[in-house]
Amino acid sequence: MWFVALAVLCSVAVSVLFRLAPRLRLDLPQAVTWNYLVGALLALGLLDPPLQALHGEHAPWRWWLPLGLLLPGLFLVLAASVRRAGIVRTDIAQRLSLLLSLLAAFTLFGQRAGGWQIAGLVLGLAAIACLLARPRAAAAAAATDWRLPLVVLVGWATTDVLFKRIAADGAPLSASLLATFTVAFVPMLAWQLWRQLRGGVHLDLRSLAGGLLLGLLNFGNIGFYLAAHRALPGAPATVFASMNIGVVLLGTLVGALAFGERLGRLNLLAIPLAILAIALIGRGMG
Repeated sequence: MWFVALAVLCSVAVSVLFRLAPRLRLDLPQAVTWNYLVGALLALGLLDPPLQALHGEHAPWRWWLPLGLLLPGLFLVLAASVRRAGIVRTDIAQRLSLLLSLLAAFTLFGQRAGGWQIAGLVLGLAAIACLLARPRAAAAAAATDWRLPLVVLVGWATTDVLFKRIAADGAPLSASLLATFTVAFVPMLAWQLWRQLRGGVHLDLRSLAGGLLLGLLNFGNIGFYLAAHRALPGAPATVFASMNIGVVLLGTLVGALAFGERLGRLNLLAIPLAILAIALIGRGMG
């Protein structure tokens, strides 16, 4: 379970880096750009993807392209959500995106809904409602906070559906990661060069270093999660539940203790509801 713990740490560390970005004077569009370069290089060097899978009539570029174009924008929304809505709400929203992914599995991929999964969906929807609720005193001051976690939830579920489509086409995960990271990097790099030419923002070493760290953490999250599944091939539900519940719990602790994030009673209720929903869905996978 050490791999799961490391994956959880990397996931929450990404949120912490986003929260600290203004203090560190990081230009997040630049950091996100270099993050995808790091991801592509690590996927190429460590995962040994079959490069022949990237070309030919069976290469699922119809899914790789939209996924690669979606990821950078979603990452920037994730960063904005962490800064404005907090680590706790954002991490819970990101993990509860599995509810929409599960609905897509039932409707698009022909998966049968079990009793545990239906119960998890019901509790998860209740958790989302509690998560997005705002205390009355804070509602006027942060009226848009609920929108960003909602976009994170929908966006992350969309990426999961695209990954499922890619897997259904038989593309190796390593090749898919290389393709999507590369697709994400190219337009982001073009955007940074355009910003540089316009003179509004200059490429800087501080944001480059932040992007390298972000890329390592992001890839570490993916790599350790995959390693956990390889180490426990007979317990995919355990790995799934442990990863998601671990992020919710650690994200809550870090957000509340390290950054003083305040939650209303309904927001606090979202935490046990989300954990129970994840556990039930994981139970349905077993």
